[in-house]
Amino acid sequence: MKEFWSYDKKEIFNQLKTSEKGLTSQEAETRIEDYGKNTLKEVKSSSKFMVFISQFKSPITLILIFAAILSIFTKDYSDGFIILIIIMISSFLSYLNESHAQDAVKKLLSSVSVKSTVLRDGKFQEIDNAGLTLGDIIKVATGDMIPADCLLIDVNALTTDESSLTGETFPVEKNVKILDATTSLSHRENSLWMGTHVISGSGLAVVVNLAKNSEFGKITSSLGQKDTDTDFERGIKDFGNLILHVTILLICLIFLFNIILNKSFLESFMFALALSVGLTPQMLPAIISVNLSKGAKRMSDEGVIVKKLNSIENFGSMTIMCSDKTGTITKGKVKLDYGLDYREEKSDDLIRLASINSYFQEGYKNPIDEAILQGNTTDFSPYKKLFEIPYSFENKILSVAVNDSSNLAQKNFMVTKGAFENIVGVCKTYEKTDKSQGPIGEIKNQITELFNKYSAQGYRVLGLAYKFLDDGENIKEEKASDMIFKGLLLFIDPLKDDVKDVICEMDRLGVSLKMITGDNKEIAKNIGSQIGLDPTKILLGEDLKDYSLSQLNKKVLDVDIFAEISPNQKEKIIRAYKEAGEIVGYMGDGINDAPAIKQADVGISVNTAADTAKDAASIVLLQNNLNVLLSGIKEGRRTFINTLKYIFIATSANFGNMFSMAGASLFLKFLPLLPKQILLTNLFTDFPSLQIASDSVDSTWLEKPVKWDMSFIKKFMIIFGITSSVFDYLTFFVLLAIFKADEQLFQTGWMLESVISAMVVMLIVRTARPVLRSKPSKKLILAIVLVSLVLIAIIYSPLNTYLGLTSLPIKALISMFGISLAYALIAEVLKKKFYEKNSFSRK
Repeated sequence: MKEFWSYDKKEIFNQLKTSEKGLTSQEAETRIEDYGKNTLKEVKSSSKFMVFISQFKSPITLILIFAAILSIFTKDYSDGFIILIIIMISSFLSYLNESHAQDAVKKLLSSVSVKSTVLRDGKFQEIDNAGLTLGDIIKVATGDMIPADCLLIDVNALTTDESSLTGETFPVEKNVKILDATTSLSHRENSLWMGTHVISGSGLAVVVNLAKNSEFGKITSSLGQKDTDTDFERGIKDFGNLILHVTILLICLIFLFNIILNKSFLESFMFALALSVGLTPQMLPAIISVNLSKGAKRMSDEGVIVKKLNSIENFGSMTIMCSDKTGTITKGKVKLDYGLDYREEKSDDLIRLASINSYFQEGYKNPIDEAILQGNTTDFSPYKKLFEIPYSFENKILSVAVNDSSNLAQKNFMVTKGAFENIVGVCKTYEKTDKSQGPIGEIKNQITELFNKYSAQGYRVLGLAYKFLDDGENIKEEKASDMIFKGLLLFIDPLKDDVKDVICEMDRLGVSLKMITGDNKEIAKNIGSQIGLDPTKILLGEDLKDYSLSQLNKKVLDVDIFAEISPNQKEKIIRAYKEAGEIVGYMGDGINDAPAIKQADVGISVNTAADTAKDAASIVLLQNNLNVLLSGIKEGRRTFINTLKYIFIATSANFGNMFSMAGASLFLKFLPLLPKQILLTNLFTDFPSLQIASDSVDSTWLEKPVKWDMSFIKKFMIIFGITSSVFDYLTFFVLLAIFKADEQLFQTGWMLESVISAMVVMLIVRTARPVLRSKPSKKLILAIVLVSLVLIAIIYSPLNTYLGLTSLPIKALISMFGISLAYALIAEVLKKKFYEKNSFSRK
């Protein structure tokens, strides 16, 4: 049933065809057959085999599989198997992440109680929760978990803890009144919610929505859905499609031209396929895996577990950071901030009286009493409890009478605390500064203004009063009346110690914080203003309902604070930001945060969070320290930039080489490079790229979020690819015109120039700064030197004959190095001009 909190008991009973006598066993069985069991239905997932197969759908992965088959077909077995191993490792890691996510729903099931007390056949009995059905009357008491969404029909001092679902820290008092249909989840005081639990009191309720249709069930359903592609994953797919389109175009044109020029069909076909492999960034999966693994290792050293590796790169792209309030921005624990008298001055004696009340009361030790007693210095040994008047929903106050053996003149007194209006209602006088008393009417307006002032600032405000008791036989018949008003108790969920500095630094890094909470708007506005958010830029859950997703993705850009928000609305907000083009992170720790965590590009939780939240998250903080977020953002950008470096290097060099080979094949009587030489060239140029993960990153690239920009990548590939090709044609001219090169000499000379040029230019294009001002990592330098020496050693060793190569004359060797040096100088100048006119896409 929708909006059941707006119905009265009779309407609900009519709709559900039940009564206060509950259902009979026969009626219950019939309904279970019609509506199903009261269980959270798990979403059917694909078989493990199909999940594994789905990892190979990426265009780049398909090209690489084709490349591996080609390598094996050309009897270059080692290269083919290396490619396949890279694909398998990358896909297996992705498979592990996806299959692990399927456990989230199972964790939810373990957090709900197994049995409930149900009225069946006119008597209460214990039955499995799965056996509950619509219209059942259940009894709840202290400690019970709620098995389904219910409407209360009777309460006795009932309070529940709904923090895991709504995010509110304080216990919720329940009643049976009718509410407006638009009432937000956190304010539906006449309802019970599956997955929450009873703190104190008891009550009767009618089951209105079974587990699968409950608020809790909606969260389960969203967690069972497949993850949406993150920005980084979409970027990789777009890049793969770009390479696929260019590859298909090139091999078709080259194959066609070679046939027109009457070259061997098989030879032309193999050369065209080798070209396709040459253009493919074969090491991209390995580069990404190495980058992410090293990033994850660095983050684990700081107490951060990375469950989904791609989330590291999304950290670098993140433009919006959404956060729950309770337990993330605030400490998630109630604190007694002040005790104020009617003049708004702090009062230690007020705190002493409040401590006596909390210490001697024997009901449930709720967060309010725990906050009062935390850090308490009062010596309770002189006091002896006389009697207690328990808290009730009617008067909303709790009174404790004690005997003070240290005070012979006035040794018996009663201390009462509770809701402000109710405390004022039982007070006849107030305590002045000189301990004398005056009529409460004198200060009623003054203290009411104080109450409104601090409530608007986000405080939970209680009143406290006391009175002295005469020693007599009828002392236990004393009531909380004719009290003396003492003052106000101000409670708050305090900010985390470092949250302001973290938010300030995030803003400097170009990441905007948005607060999403189930708490009321006054608390949200107060907390928001304390951390630098604009309290006027607020959107409430009841207003959010009026926006479609297309309308909301425009509205959210001008909102800093979302208050009184339900769990499913959190997810809607995240989706709206994503559709608005933002890369979104979300941090939360409750069951209610799980859908939003799962929907975000970067889902973050903490080790002390609910299991459901941790399972949905891609990042888990082992320490509840927000400074780790800053490390994550910087690490994400470093990892993202190093991945892009490889793409810049590989696409520009490969595009240039393939364009050169395509042209050369049209006027040469032989192939510019043999298929196995193309694959060997790729391996030589890709090996140093594995060390890109350890490379340093320019500080200017870490200052703002970096996003995938296919336009930027295309420009880079074309401009530097064509420049590379110009020097390739210069190499052709030198080899053919000056050295009169035959097939082997030509292929050897060009292969050497291609590899050495790629090595040198790798050092140049890895940074936007002048190459001498951006120090590469030692591992990268070592890899470049090693590859260059190995290639020269192969050329001048007997191995050259197996690869179709020959020893180069010394003059030819020097010429190839000279052309590579000239290319490097031109590339450095060109890079400066390019970055003056182009930059990464940033927010």
